Amino acid sequence: MIFPLVLLSLSLPSDVAALAARANAVASAESLAAIHADLASEPHVAGTPADRRQIERIAAFFRGLGLETEIHEIRPYLCRPVAASLEIVGEEPPAGGRRGVSSLDLRERNLVEDPSLAHPDLSWGWNAFSGSGQVEAEVVYANYGTREDFARLRALGVECRGKIVLARYGGNFRGYKAKFAEAAGAAGLVIFTDPADAGFTKGPTWPDGGWANETCIQRGSLLTLPSPGDPLTPGVEATDGAARLDPAEVALPRIPVQPIGYAAAERILARMKGREVADAAWKGGLPVAYRLEGGPELTLRLKVEQERFLASTANVIARLPGATRPREEVIVGCHHDAWGFGASDPHAGTMVLLESARSLAEAARAGVRPDRTVTFAAWGAEEFGIVGSVEWVEGRRERLERDAVAYVNLDMAAMGPNLGLGGAPALGPATFAALGLAEDPFAPRTILAGMTREGKPPALGNLGGGSDHVGFWCHAGVPSLTISSGGSAGTSYHSNYDTVAWYRATVGDDYRAALLVTRACNAIVASFASAPERPDDPAAMLDDAARLVAAIASRVKDAGLAVDLAPLESSLAEARAAAAAWPDRPLPPARRDADRAAIRAAWLDTEGLPGRPWFRNRYAATDRHSGYGAAMLPDLSEAIEDRDAERAARAVDELAATVTRIGNVLAAP
Repeated sequence: MIFPLVLLSLSLPSDVAALAARANAVASAESLAAIHADLASEPHVAGTPADRRQIERIAAFFRGLGLETEIHEIRPYLCRPVAASLEIVGEEPPAGGRRGVSSLDLRERNLVEDPSLAHPDLSWGWNAFSGSGQVEAEVVYANYGTREDFARLRALGVECRGKIVLARYGGNFRGYKAKFAEAAGAAGLVIFTDPADAGFTKGPTWPDGGWANETCIQRGSLLTLPSPGDPLTPGVEATDGAARLDPAEVALPRIPVQPIGYAAAERILARMKGREVADAAWKGGLPVAYRLEGGPELTLRLKVEQERFLASTANVIARLPGATRPREEVIVGCHHDAWGFGASDPHAGTMVLLESARSLAEAARAGVRPDRTVTFAAWGAEEFGIVGSVEWVEGRRERLERDAVAYVNLDMAAMGPNLGLGGAPALGPATFAALGLAEDPFAPRTILAGMTREGKPPALGNLGGGSDHVGFWCHAGVPSLTISSGGSAGTSYHSNYDTVAWYRATVGDDYRAALLVTRACNAIVASFASAPERPDDPAAMLDDAARLVAAIASRVKDAGLAVDLAPLESSLAEARAAAAAWPDRPLPPARRDADRAAIRAAWLDTEGLPGRPWFRNRYAATDRHSGYGAAMLPDLSEAIEDRDAERAARAVDELAATVTRIGNVLAAP
């Protein structure tokens, strides 16, 4: 979404500018570094004793700022690793090994350069919610394990049934790799990080550089249920007394799934004897032939054992009450759980959350207070399926629909000098105007000026899945924004190497990236919390909808479908005309905010998407096949993808009616 430069030069009220300036005078790189070291001081997987210590650590920090602080307890269904092994069967053994069996490493190697890697709470690589069991089977290589990749294997006559599928990370959420492998009849799945995507072909590997070395293993959840959050309480907050589904009736993964590093993957690929892949896009960066099948002489023995259980974890919620409009709420959040130390994921964002809370609390103590309440939320168990934030939203959905002004997400936010934003189009103008109030720590300019390239205004990307904004934006319809920065040379994503030592060597020990994101966050929150009117711009939302419909029209034409988009295009034209005139109408701020509330409600569908009723926002949902991407105008776009002309026609009518209601709100006397 591109916003005209005239919108980016909006003058913000003096109280917004004063709050942003006072908060950003408090924020410092030194404070961020200290907070970061504390947050990433020990491994703290959700549901463990260390997770509880992290919860108490964050709560103590918020209380020390004088904020109203609550530990919001939840009881989600989580899991933990018990045992795992992966062996190549039927080859000459290493010295001292069993004949015919060679074990593959499932843990990162320790490094002299980073003593924290010897911490006893660090585990081998594992994928949460893997099925438990032992299988021994031949191997099939499935590239990234996307829906298209499995379709390609079928077209080539490659049988996955009864085999162990080998797939590389990337292309989609790891859970869909497992889902598609299971649907293809696979007996098990092994996922590896390929050097072409994150290893030595990108640059020097850790500890010589920041990229993944040969033993780096990506952990992560495999859940792909119709809704995020606790798998046993869809749509209901996971409290102690909540009614729960029977786990046996929930579509949790059944096959064993194991992640590995690329040294272990190379040992498997080097022994495969089948057809070499013809498509260059299927070839990775290892110095071996990538083949579709291993052949009968190559057998893997995979064993995974996990325990699933009702866990105790919590969100930490801290509030800075608003001075004049305390019922209205701006929420800023990032999760606190990690697969290990979590120096980058999540704490490259959690440290910004805490520093922003410190900045605004200090400003309030100095007499510069936001008009609306600002809530700071450290979410629990995000890594297991966006659990903590979703449970919180589900328990407060009606209140959030009424009172939440915006949600700002900071997951893994400070990872380099290049700032990026994604979010609801309606927040774009206010967001970029706010960035004109904050100084860029990398150069003598505003952050907005740093994002403007060759006179072109910055863009606001679409919000997909994968983090804590999903409950707010896709379920409750709260306008949401993600702030993040990137550009550093490396990744330690979900590995044991995600330590403070890696972060400081790769992203920077000066913490300028974290200061950049903190200043951006403070300015944006100041704007959302203290502007006389709510920040959502109806015209920006409708303009983006028109852009999306134009793109859909091209897809309809390419697919050869008989879908008439004219009713939607006509309603958009009328509503956009009303939106263009709306700012100049002599309406009081309270009326404008009432109009915004009515427009937000118009986008919500009480019945939700077909087959995915938890997703209630007609404007945006997560992509149903990748998990990470965004599905924009999802009912219509999914119908076209499925070549379902009847559903597409219904979606056109419903969207046209929605847009007409919005236009009527904007044109009402």
